[in-house]
Amino acid sequence: MDTVPETRIGWTFLTNHARVLTAIADNPSVRIRDIAAHCRLTERAVQKIITDLEEDGYLSHIREGRANTYRIVPGKVLRHPAEAGLTVGSLLSLLVQDESERSPQYAHVKQ
Repeated sequence: MDTVPETRIGWTFLTNHARVLTAIADNPSVRIRDIAAHCRLTERAVQKIITDLEEDGYLSHIREGRANTYRIVPGKVLRHPAEAGLTVGSLLSLLVQDESERSPQYAHVKQ
């Protein structure tokens, strides 16, 4: 994905939590400001979503200097009863591109 699509009004298929988690899965050392820009959210909203995901055990991070590196728990089961038995890993396998197919969407991010 080379460009971020224009903002749409109305419903979407994915929640902001899923979008943030997908951005982290695509680049575990991505900065909050880059997630916010990619997901079209505020940095504060992204911080809140990351806190939610960490508090419920879907995500953790380690501090490396001034940056965070995130770790997703792929075996964690999704929260909604309609997705009973499905894991974060199975969701992300549908949403995150293979390395060989990936566009340089975070080319501006220092790793």
